[in-house]
Amino acid sequence: MNMVMNNDGSGNILRVDSLRHPHEWPSEFREAFASALGVKQDELRSYNDLGHFNVIATNPPFGSKLPVNDIQTLQQYDLGHVWDLGDDGCWVRGEVARSQPPEILFIERCYQLLAEGGRMAIVLPDAILGAPGLGYVRQWMLEKFKLIASVDLHSDAFQPRNGTQTSVLILQKKDNAELLREKTQGRLNDYEIFMAQNRAIGHDKRGNKVFKRNDLGEEILIDSVDVVELAINSQGDATTRLMPRQKLLDDDTPVISQAFRGWKTDAVLGW
Repeated sequence: MNMVMNNDGSGNILRVDSLRHPHEWPSEFREAFASALGVKQDELRSYNDLGHFNVIATNPPFGSKLPVNDIQTLQQYDLGHVWDLGDDGCWVRGEVARSQPPEILFIERCYQLLAEGGRMAIVLPDAILGAPGLGYVRQWMLEKFKLIASVDLHSDAFQPRNGTQTSVLILQKKDNAELLREKTQGRLNDYEIFMAQNRAIGHDKRGNKVFKRNDLGEEILIDSVDVVELAINSQGDATTRLMPRQKLLDDDTPVISQAFRGWKTDAVLGW
């Protein structure tokens, strides 16, 4: 609805339970989805036929209150199975799990949706990045993706409604040649990773704006470059004045974004 109100009601906005097997998607959705991709409906028979996207940006739903326990859905995913830690320290896939949190399945669904070399930015709870029992998820991700960046978000990032500690990962899908090369050499390639911590998000846990302060605790004010038109005189000249000095929002997200763009250029990622 937000997109429609902003004059984009025809931008291929589609809605479906994307974790389900493609053959369970409603025919109307399948038709619209195939049309948007420029392919035939019968070319979207399974989860192996979805790799058409170059870029994905997603903040998937997560939490133990939203478990996925449909066997037909779970068996589509490596991460929908039980994994056991072997004696060599590597995780091995076993039988289909009884249930799985949706955020874990969304990682693999996004992988399936990406074309080779495609990239995505995804918000994930920090438990996936650090909990010992979820080591198999990290192993799977590092085998399938190149980890471009990891940004630790502020604890109030999704407040006042959600206090889960999260991070943003930027991942790039490895092509088949890279997967084969790493499998042959028996190890993952080394590469640089951009890492940052978001120390200020611009609001507190109640959603109130937070502004930067100096060493004396006073709010920092900056001159505004915006002008406002007050009136037009008889000669047609406008009377204007600068807007009042503005408070500076305490949010270092733009700084991280700028730093990443500079790092990305130096790293020669090609995009």
